[in-house]
Amino acid sequence: MQTLENVFEDVETRDINLYAALDIGSNSFHLVIARVVAGSLQTVQKIKNKVRLAEGLNEKNILSDEAMERGLTTLQSMAESMQGLDPSHVRVVATHTLRKARNAKVFLSKARKVFPYPIEIISGPEEARLIYTGIANTTQSEGNRLVVDIGGGSTEFAVGEHLLPVMCKSVQMGCVSYQQRYFADGTLTKKAFQAAITSARLEIELVVGNLKRFNWETNIGASGTIRSICSVLTAQAESQSDVAITKTGMNELMQACCECGHSDNLVLPGLTDDRKPVFAAGLSILIAIFRSLNLETMGVSSAALREGVLYEAHDTGANTNIRERTAQSLATRYDVDTLFAKKVWATCIKIYEQAAQSWDIDKGDLRHLLGWSALLHEVGLQINSRGVQRHSSYIIEQSDLPGFNQEQQKLLAALVRYQRKKIKLAELPAFVNYSEAVVLKLLVLLRLGILLNINRQESQLPEFGLEVVEEKIILSFPENWFDLSPLLLADLQQENRYIEATGMSIRIK
Repeated sequence: MQTLENVFEDVETRDINLYAALDIGSNSFHLVIARVVAGSLQTVQKIKNKVRLAEGLNEKNILSDEAMERGLTTLQSMAESMQGLDPSHVRVVATHTLRKARNAKVFLSKARKVFPYPIEIISGPEEARLIYTGIANTTQSEGNRLVVDIGGGSTEFAVGEHLLPVMCKSVQMGCVSYQQRYFADGTLTKKAFQAAITSARLEIELVVGNLKRFNWETNIGASGTIRSICSVLTAQAESQSDVAITKTGMNELMQACCECGHSDNLVLPGLTDDRKPVFAAGLSILIAIFRSLNLETMGVSSAALREGVLYEAHDTGANTNIRERTAQSLATRYDVDTLFAKKVWATCIKIYEQAAQSWDIDKGDLRHLLGWSALLHEVGLQINSRGVQRHSSYIIEQSDLPGFNQEQQKLLAALVRYQRKKIKLAELPAFVNYSEAVVLKLLVLLRLGILLNINRQESQLPEFGLEVVEEKIILSFPENWFDLSPLLLADLQQENRYIEATGMSIRIK
């Protein structure tokens, strides 16, 4: 009798590292888990839960307890599917609703108790970039492409060539928010459709003007709203594969919706029950996009935000390259002294590596964030040398920074804001994924790295030693060196007085 326990003995063992991406959307939560096969990602599990987080957002942008509870319950169940995954192979991103919710921190704090992975709130343009990345890595098309994704609370646009987007924009309109505004009671009329379409065209007017500066050969739609429209048109055509979305087809769908009269009565082949309440709203937005951009057809991709997140979670160098382009763009725009910035960076990294283990900050992306704050700390100098720290912080806080999530961007802005002079602890923002102790340690290291290069002379700073003992930074310099640099000694003594507010201190041997 044949036995099976040794049947795979001669089969080469493959890399079974798993990667996961979770998209906490305004309408649905999407989890995708994949493994690497021959350098490409192969999906092994997909989970989608309809949460309708955006429905819990009131006019004051407060997320309701009921919506939070739906989200937390979903996260808890998804955590079970993600058990055993390497945390460095997992990335979780949240979009429009948590971007907008004034009490998002409450949700994130509660989530940490039931969900073991950090949640990143990403900006609208960053969401658009990641959607483009997901589609570009999974869709074959020639030349430039336009990507559109209609979510529950926002709509993202990206245009680019191959793997590189050249413009990413986000507009605050989505199928859930438009359903609440124009189809709240479920009634479907031509008047309601026209009001929604007109409103959407007004919302995207500025984006359309920017998009029309570019040329593209292919239009690609993504995510639930556009896929549901494609599914209905495909079912009506009795096709075995997805048909293109057309302007004519959507106008016929709008007429069919009005004939049904109410979202509960929508009986369209290919339309699932969970999509019925928001179908008309999503259809209105896509019709508006077609009309404003003069589109005739649009293809549909099965990939979206979660695939973009997944590809970047796997390709660890991709995010670094994007951040490099972001830093280069800011440096060019604000005429940064790049030689000096690199000098400060080198000093910051040197002292970080000496302090990281003792201070328990040798994990995650803290080294990178300290480095980026060092490189960008003077972007505000182009505005005015007086109060440069405030100008630099404002620029970093208000700019689109591809490659950085919302909290990382806020941390960079906070570090740069207090790079010099008094540290006002009461004004430091609170973070979800970074403790105050960690933020203060990074801030002290940044300040020290800048201070040690204060005279900006390329060869002035000698080799120095650094040791960390609890909250003390002990610096050692060549004997009698301060006889030649008494001002730096005075600056270090003044800096010691400034950082007393953090509970840390500087000692010089």
